[in-house]
Amino acid sequence: MKKIIKNIFKFFLLLLVAGIIFIAWANYSIKKESAAYVSYQLADVPQTKTAVLLGTGKNLSNGMPNAYFYNRIQAATDLYKSGKVQYIIVSGDNSSKDYNEPEDMQIALVQHGIPQDRIILDHAGFRTLDSVVRAKDIFGQNKLVIISQKFHNERAVFLAQKNGMEAFGYNAEDVNKYAGFKTNLREYLAKAKAYWDLMFGVEPKFGGEKIVIP
Repeated sequence: MKKIIKNIFKFFLLLLVAGIIFIAWANYSIKKESAAYVSYQLADVPQTKTAVLLGTGKNLSNGMPNAYFYNRIQAATDLYKSGKVQYIIVSGDNSSKDYNEPEDMQIALVQHGIPQDRIILDHAGFRTLDSVVRAKDIFGQNKLVIISQKFHNERAVFLAQKNGMEAFGYNAEDVNKYAGFKTNLREYLAKAKAYWDLMFGVEPKFGGEKIVIP
């Protein structure tokens, strides 16, 4: 019995070590592959028709404003007003009646002077994979600029390129390390999950009819 328990322990220990190695490799690989395609500088962003603004809640669980949200709104505003893009797809979670990331982003962008008819709502952007793949499959975009924080853009650009798109990430201002600790920790696992999804051909949760962007 002791031998069996010992062997089981070794097996799970090996799984743990393999998992840690996989997570470390996935993070290194995604950062390396996307490094040339993400930037904080507007001058680096290629001219293209459409940007995708990745969603997050406008408020934190404690009711305080979410800096990630407002920094992304500012980045999207700067990008549009620079003339680099003509349309912005706001893609996020609308999983409940009282939680609607796309509409919150639309309202904020309009308040920042972006014409409402230049903002396209995607209510089924439940995950980063869904947002980037739907930009191609539903909205017909093969080239786009993705707007989020750098750590998020690295993964989003990687996923978009692996799904046959030309993608560049325009980085919104990040949040200080203390405030964003949990988010950055989750990102290590999310980058590993991105590779997992590619290996197993995971697709967006929802499809839908094609939507034409003028």
